[in-house]
Amino acid sequence: MVPRYSRPEMDAIWAPANRFRIWFEIEALAAEAMAALGLVPAEAARAIRERGAPAVAAIGPADLARIDAIERETRHDVIAFLTWLAEAIGAESRFVHLGMTSSDVLDTCLAVQLTQATDLLAADLDALLAALRRRAFEHKATLTIGRSHGIHAEPTTFGVKLAGHYAEFARNRARLTAARAEIATCAISGAVGTFAHVDPRVEEFVAARLGLTPEPVSTQIIPRDRHAAYFCTLGVIASGIERLATEVRHLQRSEVREAEEYFHPGQKGSSAMPHKRNPVLSENLSGLARVIRAAVAPALENVVLWHERDISHSSVERVIAPDATIALDFALTRLTGMMDKLVVHPERMRANLESLGGVVHSGEVLLALARAGILREDAYRIVQRNAMATWEALGTPGAKDFRAHLDADPDIAGRIPAAVLDAAMNPAGHLREIDQIFHRVFGEPGPPVAAG
Repeated sequence: MVPRYSRPEMDAIWAPANRFRIWFEIEALAAEAMAALGLVPAEAARAIRERGAPAVAAIGPADLARIDAIERETRHDVIAFLTWLAEAIGAESRFVHLGMTSSDVLDTCLAVQLTQATDLLAADLDALLAALRRRAFEHKATLTIGRSHGIHAEPTTFGVKLAGHYAEFARNRARLTAARAEIATCAISGAVGTFAHVDPRVEEFVAARLGLTPEPVSTQIIPRDRHAAYFCTLGVIASGIERLATEVRHLQRSEVREAEEYFHPGQKGSSAMPHKRNPVLSENLSGLARVIRAAVAPALENVVLWHERDISHSSVERVIAPDATIALDFALTRLTGMMDKLVVHPERMRANLESLGGVVHSGEVLLALARAGILREDAYRIVQRNAMATWEALGTPGAKDFRAHLDADPDIAGRIPAAVLDAAMNPAGHLREIDQIFHRVFGEPGPPVAAG
């Protein structure tokens, strides 16, 4: 991933130095397990740890260049590393990688890296959830218009909007936990996964020390359905990010202007138009979501490999694993900051809610007429004709609002008390069950909302 969209903590997970340290840890643990089983000399396992650990801990540009130079000759990355490691360990290096195959190291390392990356992503989600929760309670009773098809529907609150996004990201947090468990697997099973040259107890030892679980049947690699599920989860989270980003982009439109990204002092919106305040963060998030979701299709295609193993998946994962996790880490952090500082305009929300002359209360009026004894089909016809009359006259001089049209309708006059119509057209009536919604989402409703 390009540095512009990378955070140091996540970037470091995919750096060559971290990969080689994990490779060494796998090899050292395997040697220690073999020593405990009497398969290699105990002093050899100690030498591997004591001489190899300082070498990989201090790995630097010169070491990386040396490994790259060896790989240019061997055309094999694991052998290149093992050759470099042997130079540091000496004669006891003959007990390194005993009975193992390259995929034992590569796949187990990838599992470690993905769990490390997932732990960062989980922390990112926790921070986002905290920001959404705070803003949802802040705007629990902030009336705004709900929209369907982009058209005004009925009143809701901005807090309810945010509660919905919170609930989605809470589900995503649970999905990520499940995905982590799915890919936290270890394979130290040999050339075609039969343990012909390595004791299964070595795999169990290495897995336990690395916080992984042994793969039941690894053939030579860990089955890629696990990784496919993992990247699908990242794609779902990315879609949740874009859904919220798209909401902010709409709300910041000049014609809407109900909420907007924080505009920093000194920030510039356009090189040509000094007045511009653009939703650049949410647009950026929409783009990054596309990059993350782009990893899903190749991850699914990686499931289909030849027989016990091929390497068609390898080149794919070298790209999508770092890129998707780095991009998602950056996107979640950016979204958290954006929502934490989001500027909300309650007065503009109220103005937009009332901008259509009251027709957004047509559903409540329909119910009021039905309760008054008018057949629902007749009530719908009565309400719709008055709503359409209001709609079509909007903005014209002397235009009547929805309530005036209703009051003048002979099918309504005298059949329903004015107080009932007043209640039907009071947006505060839509706050009645907000406490219940918040209790479902957050486990507690917070301060009560007045019904008006």
